[in-house]
Amino acid sequence: MTQRYIGREAFRHDQAMRIGVLLVNLGTPDAADTASVRSFLRQFLSDPRVVEAPRALWWAILNGVILRFRPSRSARAYQTVWSDAGSPLLAHSQALSTAVAHSLEEESPRAFAVALGMTYGKPSIANAVNQLIEQGVTRLFVMPLYPQYSGSTTGAVFDAVTRELCRYRWVPELIFETGYHDDPLYIDAVARSVREHWREHGEPQRLLFSFHGIPQRYVHSGDPYYCHCLAGARLVAQALELAPERWHVAFQSRVGREPWLQPYLDETLSQWGQQGVESVHVVCPGFAVDCLETLEEVAMENRERFLSAGGTEFSYIPALNSRAEHHAMITQRISRATAHWLDWANAEQQFATAENKPRDERARAIGAPN
Repeated sequence: MTQRYIGREAFRHDQAMRIGVLLVNLGTPDAADTASVRSFLRQFLSDPRVVEAPRALWWAILNGVILRFRPSRSARAYQTVWSDAGSPLLAHSQALSTAVAHSLEEESPRAFAVALGMTYGKPSIANAVNQLIEQGVTRLFVMPLYPQYSGSTTGAVFDAVTRELCRYRWVPELIFETGYHDDPLYIDAVARSVREHWREHGEPQRLLFSFHGIPQRYVHSGDPYYCHCLAGARLVAQALELAPERWHVAFQSRVGREPWLQPYLDETLSQWGQQGVESVHVVCPGFAVDCLETLEEVAMENRERFLSAGGTEFSYIPALNSRAEHHAMITQRISRATAHWLDWANAEQQFATAENKPRDERARAIGAPN
């Protein structure tokens, strides 16, 4: 008889259970070529969380227009930021995940298991969840690497994780992180990265906070993303003690014809160059790690736009990536959220490692293997 739900063969009921940590980012193509980008975009843009449109109409647009022309253009853009390590988003996300795992292991040896998953592409959320379950995880903390909540990003992670968990026989207890845009440690980490950049490059006339855009109608329907972006930028500006005229917020990466969050990054930089603004530094606090949208769209494409419009200095301030204060902030959020689980995990570890411990009574009752 085929089992409907996923379990573990010859499961031992007396084994030590662990706390799982699933870090999730958006995803990336497997390679910087047209075929790989087309496959990635098909999965990404087919998600109704990303594009809220009538499915039949959107299917025709996606397959009849977008996937015919956009993959080759996007592949050329990816090629400008691809390295021997592959996609910058994947490489930086892996480094961050490894750093968080090391920090948790130092704090609580053997209590945590950490895995990285992508909502689209590889490593998949499904593989990451399976990896954690195989390590004895029965309690799971999910942290999307999005400081600001949006249904199109954080909501999509929730959909993917719960869709996967419902396939398992033992569904783990779940804590789901919905954002950290106003966490003092996150604000301090962003402000510190800006200060370090300024010590090396000098202070600009204006600091521009650039966030990924979403359609305005999402916000009108109750998505808190816009409010989270503005609140986070304001807190960083306060930490930097900036006068109101020295910092601004803009939104990038819009597609299609409908209105997205404004002001638009490209239009703002063009206007500033024409108006005589000489120096601009751009920071992107909505991106946990650097990726195509920061390294190509901001640091290359929009730099050229500003300089061509008359500006003289443009500098991109890198994302937090695997900076020490970044993984320290994430580790602390995990530790705080799972503190009540940690006592249980420690007790489980003590029981599992005790000498001459008796076999679990439940396991003996059902004749489980020794």
